[in-house]
Amino acid sequence: MPVESLPVRDSSVHLRLLHQYLVLLKKYPIITKSVTSGILSALGNLLSQTLEAKKKAKNGAPVKELDAAGAARYAVYGLFITGPVSHYFYQLMEVWMPSTDPYCIVKRLLLDRLVFAPGFLLLFYFVMTILEAKGWVDFENKMRSSYWTALKMNWKVWTPFQFININFVPVQFRVLFANMVALFWYAYLASVRK
Repeated sequence: MPVESLPVRDSSVHLRLLHQYLVLLKKYPIITKSVTSGILSALGNLLSQTLEAKKKAKNGAPVKELDAAGAARYAVYGLFITGPVSHYFYQLMEVWMPSTDPYCIVKRLLLDRLVFAPGFLLLFYFVMTILEAKGWVDFENKMRSSYWTALKMNWKVWTPFQFININFVPVQFRVLFANMVALFWYAYLASVRK
């Protein structure tokens, strides 16, 4: 059965969006990953707010409107921190631990889980405190009250996804893959930081 190739303009919206994303990813990798991170981070926060509102409504508590400022803070974090930092981390990982290294699978996972994850979570707490216009005392309190819990949950949730991501996903798609998982992770973080 012959298969007919369609020009991009005649294909579905999904395929055109994917094609455009791939073009932008090739031409502007850091900006594309950063914008994608910002959008998905904001969506994760909105998802968290929506789930929390449904839970409150179910319990009979008054429901607040969605906090656009909260979503904007997550968008800023994704745009300026998650996208660029993740891009460079994955690029450096390829240089430091090439796939020709017989132990690269284990080394990459240990680097991600024991160095990158704790540092990145600490950076998240710090930047969010700044974006919320709160002081050092609030940062220390949040660190004491929820950092360790969030880090343990990070290790539980992210380890299988990161194993797949850093060892089997092509490097140019790792930030996108992590952002898709992070959509739900940021929903968790938004609820645990309260």
